Amino acid sequence: MAAKNEPVVIKKYANRRLYNTGTSTYVTLEDLAEMVKKGEDFTVQDAKTGDDITHPVLTQIIFELENKDGQNMLPIPFLRQLIAFYGDQMQMIVPSFLEQSMLAFSKEQERFREQMKSSLGKSPMDMMKLATPMKALEEQTRRNMEMFQNAMRMFTPFPGAATGGASSTAAEPARAEPAKAEPAEKTDDLQELKEQIAAMQRKLDKLS
Repeated sequence: MAAKNEPVVIKKYANRRLYNTGTSTYVTLEDLAEMVKKGEDFTVQDAKTGDDITHPVLTQIIFELENKDGQNMLPIPFLRQLIAFYGDQMQMIVPSFLEQSMLAFSKEQERFREQMKSSLGKSPMDMMKLATPMKALEEQTRRNMEMFQNAMRMFTPFPGAATGGASSTAAEPARAEPAKAEPAEKTDDLQELKEQIAAMQRKLDKLS
């Protein structure tokens, strides 16, 4: 039995059955999806090894939901872009970007829900006010994209570094110097990125 305020432990057995130790019952992926929607925290453990397998199980839930008719939420261009980032030097930044973007969306959608409830049955002018949260969300998404693009530029090679030409012999010594300083520069860039993410988090907190 999980202690109060601690995640419920879900054990997954070799036969793929899932056991909720909090309720002492077997559950399905659909049950776990409902728990997520209700805000119930849980972790999934391999019943034999004790390894934390929450990530692959949540990914499997998304896969199952995406394969249900009319429930697709992940556009094909987004999936292609996401796949392209695996193994890329930007992979380390993508999780933070997605997490902060979803946090901003969650905060704005709660505000949108509340305004929708209060505007039901009211005049068209009142209903027009529902556009305000969406505009704020679009603005936050735009800022997130700008931060992400800035991060990408920090990891982009110097323009012309890979280009050749008649003056390549003279340019080689000049290109050698930046290469020596690259580790320190990347360290500074990573620190700057962390500061940008922290600044964005503070802005998100103000929206709540």
